[in-house]
Amino acid sequence: MKARVQVMLKNGVLDPQGEAVRHALGALGFDGVDGVRQGKVIELDLDETDPERARHSVTQMCEKLLANTVIESYRIEIA
Repeated sequence: MKARVQVMLKNGVLDPQGEAVRHALGALGFDGVDGVRQGKVIELDLDETDPERARHSVTQMCEKLLANTVIESYRIEIA
């Protein structure tokens, strides 16, 4: 079973990498980009076959390691 975790900074948290990308896009002539938020995607190959157990396990991974839940939110997709 595969899991994909998207981790993003929470709304209201400054995103200096996103701001740097927005600025660089403007410098390259890509006008009209008012904001950029940058995050990360983590793909996991799991031995688990039960989607609910897989989701529970990945949630624990996010809470303990994959996301800083003080400033980041995450979304889990199980396939």
